[in-house]
Amino acid sequence: MPPIAVAVAVALCAAAAALLTPWARRLVHSDSRWLRYPVPAAAAGLAGAGAAVLADGWAELLAFAVLVVACGLLAPVDLATFRLPDRIVGPTYPALLGALLLAAAVEGEWDRLLRAVLAGLVVLAGYFVLAWISPTSLGLGDVKLSGLLGMFLGWLSWRAVLLGTLSAFAIFALVALVLLAARRTSRGADLPFGPAMVLGAAAGAAWWTLS
Repeated sequence: MPPIAVAVAVALCAAAAALLTPWARRLVHSDSRWLRYPVPAAAAGLAGAGAAVLADGWAELLAFAVLVVACGLLAPVDLATFRLPDRIVGPTYPALLGALLLAAAVEGEWDRLLRAVLAGLVVLAGYFVLAWISPTSLGLGDVKLSGLLGMFLGWLSWRAVLLGTLSAFAIFALVALVLLAARRTSRGADLPFGPAMVLGAAAGAAWWTLS
C-alpha cells in the first residue's frame, strides 16, 4: 500500500486503541502503567503499520485493523492483569469474521475465508488441548485469543499458521529466560502469554510475507 495509506492506518488504529483504553481500564479495574494511553496506542499504531504493509486492499486492511485494535488492548491488559477479558475477545470474533467475509466478497477470495475459519478452529482446538493438559500454563483467555490469531494467520496461509503458532512459544520461552537471567522473575512464576501470542502471529505474518 502507498505510504499515505500506511500513515492513515497507523493513525486510525492508534486513535481507536487510545479511545478504548479508558473502557479497558474500567473493565479490568486496573490503573497499571501498561494501561495508560501511550502503550495501547503505540502497540496498535505499530501493528497498524504492519497490517497496512501486509494488506492487498482496503477490505483486507479493514479486517486486519479489527484484530490490530483488539490486540493493542489485549496485550497491555494481559501484562497488567494476567487476563484476556471475554468482553474484548468475544466481540472481536464476529467483527473479524464479518470483515474477512467482506474481504472475501470484495476480492473473490472465498478459499482464503474457508482456510481462515478452518485454521481458527484448528488452532483453537490445539490450544484447548494444551490448556486441558497443563491448565497452569495456559488459561482459557489464551485459548480464546488463539482462535482469532488462527483466523488471521489462516487467511494468509497454512505456513503462516504454523510459523505464527510456534513463534509464540519460542518468544515466550526467550522472554522467560531473559527475565530469569535478569532476576526479574523466578521459576514457577506466572507470566502473561497473550503478548507472546500476538508477537508470534506478527512474526508468522512477517515470515510469510518475506518467504
